[in-house]
Amino acid sequence: MNQQRKNRRLGIEAAELTQGAKLLERSTDELTDDSARRTTLAGDRTLLAAERTYAAWVRTALAALAAGVGARALGKDILPDWVGKLTGTVLIVFAGFCFVAAVWRELRGVPPTAHPDIPVIPPALLVPVNFFLLLVAVAALFGIWSA
Repeated sequence: MNQQRKNRRLGIEAAELTQGAKLLERSTDELTDDSARRTTLAGDRTLLAAERTYAAWVRTALAALAAGVGARALGKDILPDWVGKLTGTVLIVFAGFCFVAAVWRELRGVPPTAHPDIPVIPPALLVPVNFFLLLVAVAALFGIWSA
């Protein structure tokens, strides 16, 4: 009888250990899945931060372009002609630099993540749009000096 109790107790302990091992295995799998998900989300956040930086460069460039054209127009009758042209030129050249820097940073700034959950801005769209904006800046520069 004593031996039966001992065997039953050992059986219960073995079942508890087996159940504990299964729980440990399941929690290890969940931890691995959770780590992989956190890594993916971190890559997504990095990608979104790079796109926000790109948008900031383009926004700065557009503001500098508008300010360059506006500086020439506002200072036309008040200041000497060369001051408006020089100020406008500096601002528009800065705008062109910002357009180029935006594309350069977006294409080379962030290493690609393995499997992002979000779509990436395609370079086939990014480069032509910024090239067009750069052409607008060059046209504005010619407009400032020809008027």
